[in-house]
Amino acid sequence: QVQLVESGGGLVQPGGSLRLSCAASGRFFKNAVVMEWYRQAPGKQRELVAAITSGGTTSYVDSVKGRFTISREDAKNTLYLQMNSLKPEDTAVYYCNVQFGFRDLYWGQGTQVTVSS
Repeated sequence: QVQLVESGGGLVQPGGSLRLSCAASGRFFKNAVVMEWYRQAPGKQRELVAAITSGGTTSYVDSVKGRFTISREDAKNTLYLQMNSLKPEDTAVYYCNVQFGFRDLYWGQGTQVTVSS
C-alpha cells in the first residue's frame, strides 16, 4: 500500500513563492513511471499542472510555464513543486499523483494553496 502525504501549502501574497512536497511511503519512487501535480480550484475540474517521468522529462501546463518547477528526490522518496511568481488564479487544492503502471496509481490528500493580498 502506498501513502502520499503533501505539505507546504498555505497563504501567500501575489508574487510570492511556495514549495510543495509529496512524501511517499510503501514503495520506492524510483520505480514510478510518472509523477504529477494536479490542482482543483472551487467549481472547476481537476487540472494537470506538471509531470515528471522516470527518465526525468518534465512537462507543464501553459499557465505555469516559467514559474513552476517539478522535481523528484528518489533518495528521500519525495516529489516537489516549486511555485514562484504566484498569482491569485493559482489558488487551488494541489494533489500529487504517482503512477507505477496501468491502474497502479495513487493520490495524496491535497494541500491548499491560497494566493491573496
